[in-house]
Amino acid sequence: MPADLELNLTLYPSPFLRRVAPVVKTFDEGLKNTVTNMLEVMYKNGGVGLAAPQVGLDLRLLVINETGDREKTEGELVLVNPTITSRKGENTLHEEGCLSFPDIYAEVSRPDACTVKAQDVTGAALNLELTGFLSRIVQHELDHLEGILLVDRMSAGDKLRNRAALQELVDTYKQGL
Repeated sequence: MPADLELNLTLYPSPFLRRVAPVVKTFDEGLKNTVTNMLEVMYKNGGVGLAAPQVGLDLRLLVINETGDREKTEGELVLVNPTITSRKGENTLHEEGCLSFPDIYAEVSRPDACTVKAQDVTGAALNLELTGFLSRIVQHELDHLEGILLVDRMSAGDKLRNRAALQELVDTYKQGL
């Protein structure tokens, strides 16, 4: 992918968001450029995490910075081909948002901790024990790689509360077809 290719957010209800992302097999400059571009989109849109399908890329790749601050690059985490090998702790409810669902929030139940096996942008193996907010972000972004969306995790009450905003996204999507 060229470094100057501009990525745009893919919004609900695009069917692309429902695809299971395939494994990344090539670790090269193109992948590094993709990561740079994804981080830019994440920061530009005020996010703390972004999965490749959210910018129309069919890759098992996600970028995270739990601070959401582009100046704090030490907080950046790039996970290629991530999988959760275990989930631990109590399930807790916390409000989540999603860049593919602008201005929509829902209470989502997730385990407090998880273990993730992945690769970095060079292909080196990573094994991470994650807790707290970072664990929640990774679990949310990994959902995207499996075609699972925020709306799938919403309670009936959250769906009702967000009904108008969800319908607006559907209507906007249909107008673009």
